[in-house]
Amino acid sequence: MLRSILARAPRLGAAPSRGVRIYTRGGDKGKSSLYNGERRSKADAVFCALGDTDELSASLGVAAEFCAGDTALLRSQITWIQCRLLDIGSVIATPLTTTADEQKRKLAAFDRAETARLEGWIDELERELPPLTNFVLYSGGRCSTLLHLARTICRRAERSTTPLVLAGDTPAEVQEYLNRLSDFLFVAARHAAYAEGKPESAYSKGGLFEVPRKS
Repeated sequence: MLRSILARAPRLGAAPSRGVRIYTRGGDKGKSSLYNGERRSKADAVFCALGDTDELSASLGVAAEFCAGDTALLRSQITWIQCRLLDIGSVIATPLTTTADEQKRKLAAFDRAETARLEGWIDELERELPPLTNFVLYSGGRCSTLLHLARTICRRAERSTTPLVLAGDTPAEVQEYLNRLSDFLFVAARHAAYAEGKPESAYSKGGLFEVPRKS
Protein backbone atom coordinates (compact mmCIF):
# COMPACT_ATOMS: atom_id res chain seq x y z
CA MET A 1 0.00 0.00 0.00
CA LEU A 2 0.99 3.65 -0.44
CA ARG A 3 2.09 4.20 3.15
CA SER A 4 4.54 1.29 3.10
CA ILE A 5 5.88 2.40 -0.28
CA LEU A 6 6.46 5.95 0.97
CA ALA A 7 8.10 4.65 4.13
CA ARG A 8 10.70 2.86 2.00
CA ALA A 9 11.14 5.73 -0.45
CA PRO A 10 14.27 7.93 -0.25
CA ARG A 11 13.88 11.31 1.42
CA LEU A 12 13.81 14.44 -0.70
CA GLY A 13 17.34 15.46 -1.59
CA ALA A 14 18.79 12.06 -0.79
CA ALA A 15 20.59 9.97 -3.36
CA PRO A 16 18.27 7.52 -5.16
CA SER A 17 18.24 4.06 -3.64
CA ARG A 18 18.36 1.03 -5.90
CA GLY A 19 16.61 -0.98 -3.18
CA VAL A 20 13.22 0.79 -3.46
CA ARG A 21 10.71 -1.20 -5.49
CA ILE A 22 7.05 -0.72 -6.28
CA TYR A 23 6.36 -4.39 -5.56
CA THR A 24 7.20 -6.22 -2.33
CA ARG A 25 5.38 -9.57 -2.73
CA GLY A 26 4.13 -9.00 0.83
CA GLY A 27 0.51 -9.00 -0.27
CA ASP A 28 0.61 -12.01 -2.55
CA LYS A 29 -1.24 -14.17 -0.01
CA GLY A 30 -4.17 -11.81 0.41
CA LYS A 31 -2.96 -9.75 3.35
CA SER A 32 -1.49 -6.27 3.60
CA SER A 33 -0.09 -3.97 6.28
CA LEU A 34 -1.72 -0.94 7.84
CA TYR A 35 0.24 2.13 8.91
CA ASN A 36 0.37 0.82 12.49
CA GLY A 37 2.07 -2.37 11.26
CA GLU A 38 -1.00 -4.55 11.67
CA ARG A 39 -1.54 -7.22 9.01
CA ARG A 40 -5.10 -7.71 7.77
CA SER A 41 -6.91 -9.53 5.01
CA LYS A 42 -7.38 -7.47 1.87
CA ALA A 43 -11.09 -8.24 2.25
CA ASP A 44 -11.12 -6.25 5.51
CA ALA A 45 -13.39 -3.20 5.72
CA VAL A 46 -10.34 -0.95 6.02
CA PHE A 47 -9.05 -1.96 2.60
CA CYS A 48 -12.52 -1.64 1.08
CA ALA A 49 -12.62 1.96 2.29
CA LEU A 50 -9.07 2.60 1.10
CA GLY A 51 -9.88 1.18 -2.32
CA ASP A 52 -12.99 3.32 -2.68
CA THR A 53 -11.20 6.54 -1.73
CA ASP A 54 -8.39 5.65 -4.14
CA GLU A 55 -10.92 5.03 -6.92
CA LEU A 56 -12.56 8.36 -6.09
CA SER A 57 -9.25 10.20 -6.46
CA ALA A 58 -8.58 8.48 -9.79
CA SER A 59 -12.03 9.40 -11.09
CA LEU A 60 -11.44 13.02 -10.11
CA GLY A 61 -8.17 12.96 -12.04
CA VAL A 62 -10.04 11.81 -15.15
CA ALA A 63 -12.67 14.52 -14.70
CA ALA A 64 -9.99 17.20 -14.32
CA GLU A 65 -8.46 16.20 -17.66
CA PHE A 66 -11.75 17.11 -19.36
CA CYS A 67 -12.26 20.43 -17.59
CA ALA A 68 -11.52 23.33 -19.90
CA GLY A 69 -11.85 27.08 -20.25
CA ASP A 70 -13.43 28.77 -17.24
CA THR A 71 -13.09 25.58 -15.19
CA ALA A 72 -9.38 26.17 -14.47
CA LEU A 73 -10.24 26.98 -10.85
CA LEU A 74 -12.11 23.70 -10.61
CA ARG A 75 -9.00 21.81 -11.72
CA SER A 76 -7.00 23.36 -8.90
CA GLN A 77 -9.78 22.51 -6.44
CA ILE A 78 -9.75 18.90 -7.64
CA THR A 79 -5.99 18.73 -7.08
CA TRP A 80 -6.48 20.00 -3.53
CA ILE A 81 -9.19 17.41 -2.92
CA GLN A 82 -6.98 14.60 -4.24
CA CYS A 83 -4.33 15.58 -1.70
CA ARG A 84 -6.92 15.50 1.08
CA LEU A 85 -8.05 12.06 -0.06
CA LEU A 86 -4.47 10.84 0.41
CA ASP A 87 -4.62 12.28 3.93
CA ILE A 88 -7.87 10.42 4.49
CA GLY A 89 -6.24 7.22 3.28
CA SER A 90 -3.55 7.62 5.93
CA VAL A 91 -6.22 8.16 8.59
CA ILE A 92 -8.21 5.10 7.51
CA ALA A 93 -5.01 3.01 7.50
CA THR A 94 -4.46 3.88 11.18
CA PRO A 95 -7.39 2.29 13.09
CA LEU A 96 -7.69 4.06 16.43
CA THR A 97 -8.84 0.95 18.31
CA THR A 98 -5.70 -1.03 17.45
CA THR A 99 -3.08 1.73 17.28
CA ALA A 100 -1.18 2.14 20.55
CA ASP A 101 1.55 4.48 19.27
CA GLU A 102 0.48 7.96 20.40
CA GLN A 103 2.37 9.72 17.62
CA LYS A 104 0.61 7.64 14.98
CA ARG A 105 -2.73 8.26 16.69
CA LYS A 106 -2.11 12.00 16.42
CA LEU A 107 -1.41 11.60 12.73
CA ALA A 108 -4.72 9.76 12.37
CA ALA A 109 -6.67 13.01 12.55
CA PHE A 110 -8.47 15.01 9.90
CA ASP A 111 -9.05 18.75 10.11
CA ARG A 112 -12.74 19.71 10.14
CA ALA A 113 -11.69 22.99 8.51
CA GLU A 114 -11.41 21.08 5.23
CA THR A 115 -15.15 20.40 5.34
CA ALA A 116 -15.75 24.11 5.93
CA ARG A 117 -13.54 24.83 2.91
CA LEU A 118 -15.80 22.66 0.75
CA GLU A 119 -18.86 24.47 2.06
CA GLY A 120 -17.31 27.78 1.04
CA TRP A 121 -16.63 26.46 -2.45
CA ILE A 122 -20.20 25.17 -2.71
CA ASP A 123 -21.63 28.56 -1.73
CA GLU A 124 -19.46 30.35 -4.30
CA LEU A 125 -20.48 28.04 -7.14
CA GLU A 126 -24.17 28.06 -6.27
CA ARG A 127 -24.31 31.85 -6.52
CA GLU A 128 -23.54 31.54 -10.23
CA LEU A 129 -26.09 28.80 -10.97
CA PRO A 130 -29.83 28.86 -11.66
CA PRO A 131 -31.84 27.42 -8.75
CA LEU A 132 -32.81 23.77 -8.89
CA THR A 133 -36.50 23.20 -9.59
CA ASN A 134 -36.30 19.57 -10.68
CA PHE A 135 -34.06 16.50 -10.55
CA VAL A 136 -31.00 16.97 -12.78
CA LEU A 137 -30.00 14.07 -15.00
CA TYR A 138 -26.29 13.38 -15.27
CA SER A 139 -25.48 15.42 -18.35
CA GLY A 140 -23.87 18.70 -19.39
CA GLY A 141 -20.72 17.64 -21.24
CA ARG A 142 -17.78 15.39 -20.46
CA CYS A 143 -16.40 17.27 -17.46
CA SER A 144 -19.84 17.56 -15.89
CA THR A 145 -20.82 13.93 -16.38
CA LEU A 146 -17.46 12.69 -15.10
CA LEU A 147 -17.89 14.81 -11.97
CA HIS A 148 -21.34 13.30 -11.50
CA LEU A 149 -19.74 9.85 -11.80
CA ALA A 150 -17.08 10.82 -9.25
CA ARG A 151 -19.89 11.91 -6.93
CA THR A 152 -21.43 8.43 -7.01
CA ILE A 153 -18.03 6.91 -6.19
CA CYS A 154 -17.72 9.43 -3.35
CA ARG A 155 -21.02 8.19 -1.94
CA ARG A 156 -19.67 4.64 -2.03
CA ALA A 157 -16.49 5.75 -0.26
CA GLU A 158 -18.64 7.36 2.40
CA ARG A 159 -20.66 4.17 2.83
CA SER A 160 -17.43 2.14 3.11
CA THR A 161 -16.08 4.49 5.76
CA THR A 162 -19.23 4.59 7.89
CA PRO A 163 -18.67 1.17 9.58
CA LEU A 164 -15.13 2.24 10.51
CA VAL A 165 -16.45 5.43 12.10
CA LEU A 166 -19.14 3.51 13.99
CA ALA A 167 -16.49 1.08 15.26
CA GLY A 168 -14.34 3.94 16.56
CA ASP A 169 -11.51 3.18 14.13
CA THR A 170 -11.84 6.31 11.99
CA PRO A 171 -12.63 9.88 13.14
CA ALA A 172 -16.10 11.21 12.29
CA GLU A 173 -14.47 14.14 10.48
CA VAL A 174 -13.60 11.80 7.60
CA GLN A 175 -17.22 10.78 7.14
CA GLU A 176 -18.33 14.41 7.31
CA TYR A 177 -15.80 15.41 4.67
CA LEU A 178 -16.85 12.69 2.23
CA ASN A 179 -20.49 13.60 2.75
CA ARG A 180 -19.80 17.25 1.97
CA LEU A 181 -17.51 16.32 -0.91
CA SER A 182 -20.36 14.56 -2.69
CA ASP A 183 -22.39 17.78 -2.34
CA PHE A 184 -19.51 19.78 -3.78
CA LEU A 185 -19.12 17.41 -6.72
CA PHE A 186 -22.81 17.72 -7.56
CA VAL A 187 -22.61 21.52 -7.61
CA ALA A 188 -19.24 21.43 -9.41
CA ALA A 189 -20.72 19.20 -12.11
CA ARG A 190 -23.55 21.65 -12.65
CA HIS A 191 -21.11 24.57 -12.72
CA ALA A 192 -18.86 22.81 -15.24
CA ALA A 193 -21.82 22.48 -17.60
CA TYR A 194 -22.68 26.14 -17.02
CA ALA A 195 -19.10 27.32 -17.59
CA GLU A 196 -18.76 25.32 -20.81
CA GLY A 197 -22.18 26.35 -22.13
CA LYS A 198 -23.46 22.78 -22.16
CA PRO A 199 -27.17 22.16 -21.48
CA GLU A 200 -28.22 20.09 -18.49
CA SER A 201 -31.08 17.64 -18.88
CA ALA A 202 -33.69 17.46 -16.14
CA TYR A 203 -36.19 14.82 -15.13
CA SER A 204 -39.49 14.86 -16.98
CA LYS A 205 -42.31 12.33 -17.21
CA GLY A 206 -42.51 12.94 -20.92
CA GLY A 207 -40.00 14.34 -23.40
CA LEU A 208 -36.71 16.16 -22.81
CA PHE A 209 -36.57 19.04 -20.37
CA GLU A 210 -33.51 21.29 -20.12
CA VAL A 211 -32.56 23.27 -17.04
CA PRO A 212 -32.99 26.97 -17.85
CA ARG A 213 -29.78 28.97 -17.80
CA LYS A 214 -29.33 31.78 -15.32
CA SER A 215 -29.98 35.16 -16.92
